[in-house]
Amino acid sequence: MKRIVTLCCTMALVLASLAFIPRPVPAPQAAKVEWLTIEEAYARNQKEPRKFLIDVYTDWCGWCKVMDRETFNDPKVADYINQKYYAVKLDAEGKNPIKLGTYTFKFVAQGNRGYQELAAILMNGQMSFPTVVFMDEKFLDKQQFQVIQAVPGFHKAGEFHQIITFFGDNYHKKQTPWEKYQKEIYPKSFTK
Repeated sequence: MKRIVTLCCTMALVLASLAFIPRPVPAPQAAKVEWLTIEEAYARNQKEPRKFLIDVYTDWCGWCKVMDRETFNDPKVADYINQKYYAVKLDAEGKNPIKLGTYTFKFVAQGNRGYQELAAILMNGQMSFPTVVFMDEKFLDKQQFQVIQAVPGFHKAGEFHQIITFFGDNYHKKQTPWEKYQKEIYPKSFTK
């Protein structure tokens, strides 16, 4: 009986002491890019105009996956994209038609793969992946896509943050030279 009482008391003390052990505080959730389909972004833009950031990718593109994992998951990059852009994932080989307003863009079979018409138009036929296409708030004006610039290739988070802020804060409209923005303006505005 003494053993049972002693065991119960010991268990009670152990359990009581566990209450005072600090538990790890869960890390705050890192910001994630709010990805939309092109149709969703186009519909939202009709109500609230905003620039578009279109990540044109393919399923087989290794650098596209690295950019998703490293660049787009960076909290600073994700926060800025969510504030300034409608972020769109566009599969350059997507087979489903895309309907934007009165326009329908289709898959074009070519060789073993093919391509999505809209991706080819936005990238001016330069089909390399990954490519991020930046578009003006107007998106489509006078039957012309308002592409600011298509930026091909993989970019690390720091470099990509410079690119998205250059377009997001309209330095391209001010005709600010890229080199001046990188060396003078960006460090004063965004590095603290």
